[in-house]
Amino acid sequence: MDKDLLSIQEVRDLVAASKEAQKKYARFTQEKIDEIIYEISMEIRKHSSKLAKMAHEETGFGKWEDKIIKNDFASVNCYEYIKDMKTVGILKEDKVQGIMEVGVPVGIVAGLIPSTNPTSTAIYKTLISLKAGNGIVLSPHPSAKNCIMEAVKIMKGAAYRAGAPEGLIGVLTIPSMEGTSALMKHKDIGSILATGGEAMVRAAYSSGRPAIGVGPGNGPAFIERTADIPKAVKRIFDSKTFDNGVICASEQSIITEKIIKEGVMKEVKKQGGYFLSEIESEKLGKFILRANGTMNPQIVGKSAENIAKLVGITIPEGTKILLSEQREVSSKNPYAHEKLCPILAFFCEENWEDACEKSIEILMFEGKGHTLIIHSENQDVIKEFALRKPVSRLLVNTPGALGGIGATTNLSPALTLGCGAVGGSSTSDNVTPMNLINIRRIAWGKREIEDIRKIEKNNDKKKEDNTEEIENMIRKVVKDILNK
Repeated sequence: MDKDLLSIQEVRDLVAASKEAQKKYARFTQEKIDEIIYEISMEIRKHSSKLAKMAHEETGFGKWEDKIIKNDFASVNCYEYIKDMKTVGILKEDKVQGIMEVGVPVGIVAGLIPSTNPTSTAIYKTLISLKAGNGIVLSPHPSAKNCIMEAVKIMKGAAYRAGAPEGLIGVLTIPSMEGTSALMKHKDIGSILATGGEAMVRAAYSSGRPAIGVGPGNGPAFIERTADIPKAVKRIFDSKTFDNGVICASEQSIITEKIIKEGVMKEVKKQGGYFLSEIESEKLGKFILRANGTMNPQIVGKSAENIAKLVGITIPEGTKILLSEQREVSSKNPYAHEKLCPILAFFCEENWEDACEKSIEILMFEGKGHTLIIHSENQDVIKEFALRKPVSRLLVNTPGALGGIGATTNLSPALTLGCGAVGGSSTSDNVTPMNLINIRRIAWGKREIEDIRKIEKNNDKKKEDNTEEIENMIRKVVKDILNK
């Protein structure tokens, strides 16, 4: 049979199985649900290293050592954050106001899993979906299918041993564009968690089903004149070299002020940055984007040294980051785009006001609604950035990748980062189980219609009294004027 037809049929079977299982699961108590996600979390931790190595070997992206950290972040940090959340049953009861709130699962979650963060995203989306009382069917990126399927196999085993209904967790073993499209458009899907390319996110929002999507990051990092420059550069490098820059919240450009430009460049070089010459920048620039304007997958998650070898550029041994001085932001400039690897654009502006405008220009070109990073000790400047930037996360004095997902900040730990309305997303949250439930509100009557009519009558009387009072004041003023 045709692969696409097989994929579509598998989607139908997986959704049907998850739907039946979720009907039973929806009747589980909070305590039982918590027991199941606890067992998943505990079991997946045992396989963190194996899954990281599988992901690296299969995709060729990033560093397996850092992928262990991401797997642990999903199975430990995210779990610890959500474990005590009340997500099903009575969430809140206010007897005085006569309001009760009940958590209701959305049903079946379609989880689209990218190749850049495959196993960690699969773990995270499964945990938050099940915590909210939902079933989940995951659609792996074809180039990361095996490691994702292995992660799901481990989680299914733990969940079912703990008493979850068989079929609650599903994963496509024949992933395809057509299969993923069928999954997103399936009438029994309650919500889509779309992490992937811009086209995939757009498809999720046009599927006709509720969706939470994440567009490109492309976050600028502004080093302001009051910043601790060595620390700022270190944090940017920590972020951009973590798993070779595949997390979408990682920095894509540095913006600094003219007064500290030389100091920033000196520190960048000291910490392992290499500024490309004009010729080298042009040579690498032709390799960053494909003919259709999308990121070249050959650079994704590769080290600076490997990227240099790919394009035939000689760089000093130990180089961590490749930087190119730039001025304009446009679709023709490859350095203005998101680059999920250790490549940074470098912009210099006259002052913080110009830097502010440059960062807005970058974000509105690509990455609006996502993340911006500022390194500064000037609280007034930080507040100005907070008030004016079209982002959902403004990170201060912290690495972008790790700060955005909540590892080095106190944001909700998450691997799906909403971009808000400006970024075409349905939420600006770091997505948690609370984004995957509906809240049913029960309201007791507190007033009769006679009470409403009485209130309206009193309001009308007050309006009449006020009108009469104003008229009397006007008459008095006119009379006083005439008497004079």
